[in-house]
Amino acid sequence: MRGRRSGKQPEERGHGRGSEEPAPTERRPLVMVSDAELLEAVLRLGAAAGCELLTAHDPAEARRSWKDVPLVVLDAAAARRCTESGLPRRGRVVVAVCGQPSAVVWEQAVEVGAEHVVSLPEAESWLVAALAEAAEGGRGDGAVLAVLGGRGGAGASVLAAAVAVTAVRAGDRALLVDCDPLGGGVDLVLGAEDLGGLRWPGVGVGDGRVPAAALHAALPAPDVGGGGGGLAVLSCDRSPHGPSPAAVGSVLAAGRRAGETVVCDLPRYPTDAAVAALRAADFTVLVVPADVRSCAAAARVAAVVGEHGGAVGLVVRGPAPGGIAPDEVATALDLPLVAAMRPEPGLARALERGTAPGRPRGPLAAAATAVLAELKAAATGHRP
Repeated sequence: MRGRRSGKQPEERGHGRGSEEPAPTERRPLVMVSDAELLEAVLRLGAAAGCELLTAHDPAEARRSWKDVPLVVLDAAAARRCTESGLPRRGRVVVAVCGQPSAVVWEQAVEVGAEHVVSLPEAESWLVAALAEAAEGGRGDGAVLAVLGGRGGAGASVLAAAVAVTAVRAGDRALLVDCDPLGGGVDLVLGAEDLGGLRWPGVGVGDGRVPAAALHAALPAPDVGGGGGGLAVLSCDRSPHGPSPAAVGSVLAAGRRAGETVVCDLPRYPTDAAVAALRAADFTVLVVPADVRSCAAAARVAAVVGEHGGAVGLVVRGPAPGGIAPDEVATALDLPLVAAMRPEPGLARALERGTAPGRPRGPLAAAATAVLAELKAAATGHRP
């Protein structure tokens, strides 16, 4: 394909970033459980949560990291020993038991200052979620953007990729999610089609909770430069089968929990997965070329988007062969204008050569920066 390879299928065992560094101590939950059966269950749940666990055999060993870890999991015996050893009270302590807790267990939990007493296996899903949130830092301040075109070929995928790249270059971690199974794969827009890592057909998250760190480790991670952030790309590949709504919801929730900028490239037609992304988005951008036919098509798309709520903005892309002004497009569609983007010289050639969009300066970078500002304002509830 014009000097690029696009037919190569990625190996599912490949990773975008290679081996991950061990999690720092302050992000690893601490486990002190003397019951062998219960300890095995907690370690299994830690693996399901995708996080490393610190284990301690006695209070003296636990004391080394007691104040720094994000979560402590104890059994009843460990809770008693921690209290007797004078370990200071702290937040986010969980006492786990097999079966129903007895009155003695509740007393020991109160003595150690536990916030929760959980019964396994009934509370397994709750504990997996708590472990995953602790390992990820539990920021929960990420933002989700949906991008779609007013008509075919409007440039929505290019803008979505540029927004993700711009976020990374500003120091954020970003996740670019492809929800358009007939779009050819958003990895092609970034020149990342030959990078190892999973695409949607190989990502089996279902409706479960997935750690963002595990996603970043498993997905293609093109090097786009930047100020310390990182980009992971979840593409539809060259398969006609897109993700399920539940899977999209799980992935977007993972990025949000981890404080990432999540950008969704959506089709114009309302698939179930696209609707799930629209409902989860803090802000939606409609990309419309500045011509009459595009405006007519975009009016139908805008009506569909409006059915699912949320803030919607408009990016008008030039040239305007008939002289239609961006403000006129915004008025016709009754949408606020986020950016008017004039043609960027050399963009089409760069994309054909596999160069990621979003160079530091130019019309596309300016539009991406404006969209990011609107996204952050919508996510925090403070409009500029």
